[in-house]
Amino acid sequence: MIGHELIGTAQVPDGVELRLMRRGDEFTIALDRNELMNTRVSASEEALARMTCERLGPRKDTQLLIGGYGMGFTLRAALAVLGADAGVTVAEIVPEIIEWARGPMHELTADCLDDDRVVLVKDDVAMLIHAARDAYDAILLDVDNGPDGLTRRLNDHLYTGPGLQRAMAALRSRGILAIWSAHPDAAFTKRLRDAGFEVGEVVVRARPNGKGARHVIWFAQKS
Repeated sequence: MIGHELIGTAQVPDGVELRLMRRGDEFTIALDRNELMNTRVSASEEALARMTCERLGPRKDTQLLIGGYGMGFTLRAALAVLGADAGVTVAEIVPEIIEWARGPMHELTADCLDDDRVVLVKDDVAMLIHAARDAYDAILLDVDNGPDGLTRRLNDHLYTGPGLQRAMAALRSRGILAIWSAHPDAAFTKRLRDAGFEVGEVVVRARPNGKGARHVIWFAQKS
């Protein structure tokens, strides 16, 4: 990537190599020539948290599970709207992502990982989903590029019929499975409905100014 300085690399378990790049005060996490995340493009990741919490409405002791820390946009947006009695579990399987958050990107992180409401689990979000029963008000997944993943083949099972059934079991009554994707996927929308969810699909722009790429968020609610 022209004009970018390589800050570090990370190997996704059973997956690809990621690179953290910097140009001035802008950071990018890249896979080959694909820009997976960028500090200038955060609106849809923030919307994932904000719109999920809006749909949940007022609840006591709200418990969220976020799959994938990334650059922390979803986590910080959730913390901004949740009450003091809420809890947010963040699952991040790539250790270097957290090292980058606490290191070169510490100003962006703004101590969100040290918030008293946050529990960080350095493991696969699928493990937490599979182990839970009626535990979460919402599960927010931004672990790859969506149902058609790029970084780790094993992420695909999260979006299969059995994977969706496990997510359903992990949710509390009227809980929401919210999934970020770089692209629409009609077959996946049908799969969510077949799993028994009430499904809403929203298109959100990537940039805070309402411009940029169109990303998709599915809001799948348990009855």
